[in-house]
Amino acid sequence: MFIYIARLIVVIAGPVIGYFQISPDGKGILIGTAVAVLVIAAELLIQSVRLDDLVAGFMGLLLGLIAASFLKYVIPALFDSPPVTGAFERYSLMMSVVFAYMGMLIALRKKDELDLLDREFSLTSRSLSDAQIKVVDTSSIIDSRLIDIGNCGFLEGTLVIPSPVLAELQTSADSPDDEKRKRGRRALDIVNEMRENKKISCKIYQKDYPDIEQTDAKLIKLCQELKAKLVTCDFNLNKVARAQGVEVLNVNELANALKAKLLPGEAVEIFILKRGRDRDQGVGFLEDGTMVVVDGGKNYIGSKVEVTVSTVLQKPSGRMVFARVN
Repeated sequence: MFIYIARLIVVIAGPVIGYFQISPDGKGILIGTAVAVLVIAAELLIQSVRLDDLVAGFMGLLLGLIAASFLKYVIPALFDSPPVTGAFERYSLMMSVVFAYMGMLIALRKKDELDLLDREFSLTSRSLSDAQIKVVDTSSIIDSRLIDIGNCGFLEGTLVIPSPVLAELQTSADSPDDEKRKRGRRALDIVNEMRENKKISCKIYQKDYPDIEQTDAKLIKLCQELKAKLVTCDFNLNKVARAQGVEVLNVNELANALKAKLLPGEAVEIFILKRGRDRDQGVGFLEDGTMVVVDGGKNYIGSKVEVTVSTVLQKPSGRMVFARVN
């Protein structure tokens, strides 16, 4: 609402100022009106341009003008020759325009190479320690446990969500498959929750690698460039990233590390839910989701029974407990 009022004020003030300050006739009114229209057109143009483009273009323009002024005064002083001095004085305006344009063009073309430059923030990796930057992949967003971890205060630094991950989530949200579409939409909601959560520092990173097809490869490349850690629940991506020297924070490994430890010989009560692979085996689950394979548990399916832990297997994909009925 305020922007429309401001535009109305400009439209009214332009002809009035032109009449009183330029010329008290139709000429002044016409010039004032033209200036007001140009101001509104410039405002609409600026509104359609991204903030990082404006900042980069302005900085490039300023640096180009500084470089042109530097050459204008330094070169004639170094080469005390009338032809050189005359040439720089004659073409000083053209040189300023060329340097300003080149500076703005270079800044706009190369702005994506700045670390963590996105729609809202302009940061460099020098302002953050390497351990504080964490690149988030699709699986960890869909998993949704990052929000719970952040609410507990265990997430330090900045979570970076690259644009290829957002594109992958949007593709899932638009999928004709109902289940995949639900997961994609829920994941996009989780992204919004993470960005609005005051306990989690989350940023969108608008950079892609057109020469790389796979999203996983793009994430590894981005982690290598930013010297960041990769947050994932994907078992295969975990292996590939570590093989290429990227430090990985696996949410599943964190969940397994926080599970209660069971030792061989320890007794525990468990509900036998279904039959196992072998004839006499039954399968149940602990409260934290750990699967328990019970020897002799077939006859107790559908009931709660006390078992004794015999073996505990810890794998990157999870924990498995083997037990026998007391």
